[in-house]
Amino acid sequence: MTPFRTRTFAKWILAGEHSVLRGCPAIAFPLTNRALDLSFEPSNEALSADFAGEHGEELRLLFHGVIENATKRAGVPEPLKGKFRIESALPVGAGLGASAALCGAIGRWCESQGYLPGTDVYEFSRSLEDLFHGESSGVDLAVSLSAQGIYFVRGGERRVLTPVWWPQLYLSYCGARGMTSDCVSKVKRLFDTDPEKARALDGQMREAVVMCEGALTDSSRDAFESLRRALSMAGECFNEWGLSTGDLGHHLQDLRANGAAAVKPTGSGGGGYVLSLWKTDPPENLKSTLIPIPKP
Repeated sequence: MTPFRTRTFAKWILAGEHSVLRGCPAIAFPLTNRALDLSFEPSNEALSADFAGEHGEELRLLFHGVIENATKRAGVPEPLKGKFRIESALPVGAGLGASAALCGAIGRWCESQGYLPGTDVYEFSRSLEDLFHGESSGVDLAVSLSAQGIYFVRGGERRVLTPVWWPQLYLSYCGARGMTSDCVSKVKRLFDTDPEKARALDGQMREAVVMCEGALTDSSRDAFESLRRALSMAGECFNEWGLSTGDLGHHLQDLRANGAAAVKPTGSGGGGYVLSLWKTDPPENLKSTLIPIPKP
């Protein structure tokens, strides 16, 4: 076994959540100031792991589940020995892709130790992420590993997206965590109870993604309004799915009341972080709670 170190990143989704599981496109970007650093030192002692960073301790239970799953899938000989160190600035259950960052880092570790001959690191890591979501689209992982903005279609097109201009976009935490698997299940149940509405919402989210890409690659004066409409459409999908209630709903409403041009959850919904678009600077009373998103 050999020493190893890697870094993976948080992500945020501009549009395409949930519908991406059914072949619709999504647009997502990395948040490179929020990273997960994983290192490994081989030894003759039983496997151990240290956790550090603002949100490192939140990964303790997740890490042991993922490493156990990974070693079984990769056929790693038992018993595993050595020491991991995981330092994380990614909160779990907040929509920033903490589980994807962890799975990607462990997938890279498996590759570095020679446990994945002929196996794609991305696909292996995506299979690990299924442990959290039941079914992972892979978009979080693609962004976390590449650290690039991407246009993503599950099992299909995946390309770098380079905006020609950049609006005032911010992330803010609503104060409550969400469970991705629960949110995914809720959206899927709509296909059983009201399939016509479910298909219409997928179509609406698809249109929002197309409009977002068009807006970010258009430097005309109409681009901001196009982006505002697209994000509002994507946000309305979350409302119709029933994933913008409680603390998340109150936070969305507060941002609108304070002048945000458009708001939407980023991630699975039910809690976590919110994306907001502003035409002018946010009011001073909100600035301390908003994380500015720099142009990628």
